[in-house]
Amino acid sequence: MDKNPLSLQVNMDDFLPATEEEKAYMVQMRPSSTFFKDGCRRLFKNKVAFVSMIVIILITLSSIILPMVWPYSYQTQLGVQPGHPVDPSFNNLGPMEYSSTEHAAMSRGESVFPHIFGTDDHGRDYFIRIVYGTRISLAVGFFASIIVLVVGMTLGSIAGFMGGRVDMIIMRIVDVIYSLPDMLMVILLASVMRETLGSALEGTVLQAIGSNIISLFIIFALLYWCSMARLIRGQILSLREQEYVLAAEATGAKAGWIIKKHLIPNCISVIIISTALQIPSAIFTESFLSFLGLGVNAPMPSLGSLASEALNGITSYPYRLVIPAIVISLIVLGLNLFGDGLRDAFDPKLNQ
Repeated sequence: MDKNPLSLQVNMDDFLPATEEEKAYMVQMRPSSTFFKDGCRRLFKNKVAFVSMIVIILITLSSIILPMVWPYSYQTQLGVQPGHPVDPSFNNLGPMEYSSTEHAAMSRGESVFPHIFGTDDHGRDYFIRIVYGTRISLAVGFFASIIVLVVGMTLGSIAGFMGGRVDMIIMRIVDVIYSLPDMLMVILLASVMRETLGSALEGTVLQAIGSNIISLFIIFALLYWCSMARLIRGQILSLREQEYVLAAEATGAKAGWIIKKHLIPNCISVIIISTALQIPSAIFTESFLSFLGLGVNAPMPSLGSLASEALNGITSYPYRLVIPAIVISLIVLGLNLFGDGLRDAFDPKLNQ
């Protein structure tokens, strides 16, 4: 029955329990999440950053797995065998070409694995040298970025939290390093350290790595930490005025504990983004130094050294310069786009 609108009688139907559909319609609450989950969700929605991440993962996995299963080695000269004369037909093969020895083996019914990118002027398979050079360049970039992260985060957090004279000394050191010509200092330090470390590493475990790579790591530790230190210092300066830092100081907590437990975790998004953007810079610097002959030791290849070696035959074999240049461009571009995606996803100032 319809209720009289002028009646004061209470309609008991209004007090019936709500159904599940009504609850779902009225209560639209977002499921609980964390800062990391929210950042990953925003990152995966960024198609450019997601595709860049997939490309970087594929390149990294290929550089790790392919040298284990590939039948050729990056340093083996295919035309040179002990007790046999040198076979010059293996030198300077084009993509998917075979030497006369391999053609003879194929005519006998034997299977010969193709040279996808041909061979270089020493008869070494060029594809596996590109893959191994990619591995070296990526390893140098990642480890150099970790060194920059550790040095910059340590000095930047100390300068930001301590302030006063400590901050002034560290920042003046940063200003001095910024005033030096960047590439000139890198080239000079690489040349000096290559001569000094060469004899010091003989007979040690680090001899297999090579003096040039060790000198690259030292250069990054000396020169490339300044941007990271300034960024973290600025974050620490704003965070040290928060109430939880004051509460920790009131309870007698030491500066190192406050930095480690309170300040660094609150800067983690900035640290991740800066490290991701530092990796392509390190890879480009390594490739640049290898191109100038100050990179990895021969016969170990890197993308920069392969491009430098390709200059000798650029008119006859231009693909030897184009291929490592394309790989360097893919890695650097992919890491830059992925770093931009991380910044857009994890920077809280951009997601307000």
